[in-house]
Amino acid sequence: MAPPSSSGAGSGSGTGKGKPPRGLQKKKRVRTARGRKNSSTRWLARQLNDPYVAEAKRHGYRSRAAFKIIQLDDMLGLFKPGRRVVDLGAAPGGWMQVAADKVKPSSTGGVVVGIDYLEMDEIPETTILMKDFTDDDAPEVLKQILGGQADVVMSDMAPPTTGHRTTDHIRIMALAEMAFEFAREVLAPDGIFLAKILQGGAQKTLLDAMKRDFKKVRHVKPDASRKDSSEMYIVGEGFRG
Repeated sequence: MAPPSSSGAGSGSGTGKGKPPRGLQKKKRVRTARGRKNSSTRWLARQLNDPYVAEAKRHGYRSRAAFKIIQLDDMLGLFKPGRRVVDLGAAPGGWMQVAADKVKPSSTGGVVVGIDYLEMDEIPETTILMKDFTDDDAPEVLKQILGGQADVVMSDMAPPTTGHRTTDHIRIMALAEMAFEFAREVLAPDGIFLAKILQGGAQKTLLDAMKRDFKKVRHVKPDASRKDSSEMYIVGEGFRG
């Protein structure tokens, strides 16, 4: 098993929506196999002991990140039947699965569109564009597929990490800013934008720009985000249009 891709990530539980099962589980230990790096061993151990990973598999979601969007939806009211949703950095598809389940495109006329340069298996009632969002023509191609305005633009895009905190922060902020510019072009009035970022000092420019275009701007960190991660989501609600 290889570590998950860093392009994008996108689940329910038996003890409450978006929550891992209650009770302590016996911690599983992983031995360092010959030829396996210590970092790979640590990643595997974390996966085996993560209740969200187990619950994602149990419910048929493609990644633990689906829990993040379930929890964000609980907080923000992202998905309603008939809404038009765009997912940037959609692979492996957990976020799109959740969105399609709640938007119900086939019976309501809603739309769920996702883009990622990684290949993804089809998801019923959605459209997937296999393309790098940073390509010059990607936003226009995506707009053509969308065929109108969007109610929600969400980005879980993240570049490959370097291990250098400042560099990783700046690179993910560049993707968030690209996502924001796209959102400004396609969002309907009162639409919602959210993007993954890493904590750091470079988000002020984006925050200031979002405050001009949205009635409410805030940071949120769903419980499914790992506590030792600097990951959080920047959210704009009530697009002024």
